[in-house]
Amino acid sequence: MTIAAIVGICIVLLILGFLLPRLSIWPQRGVDRTLGVAQRAGGKAPGPLGRLFSKGFGTSRRAADKSAATGREGRRKFPA
Repeated sequence: MTIAAIVGICIVLLILGFLLPRLSIWPQRGVDRTLGVAQRAGGKAPGPLGRLFSKGFGTSRRAADKSAATGREGRRKFPA
């Protein structure tokens, strides 16, 4: 379920980055902030469990940022 939600968020950010490059920064920051809070909360678990929990949210965060950046880059390369 979580994986499907992250994939959906990445697709939405990719489309927003392509269609509205300047306005896509705000949803990207919101997703980044939300996943950052979850990553910090997961990191508070003891020992290797904390690293395991925070790693998943960090990877999701990186994927969402890359997706939005790819959409903006695709728009930049697209002929006007």
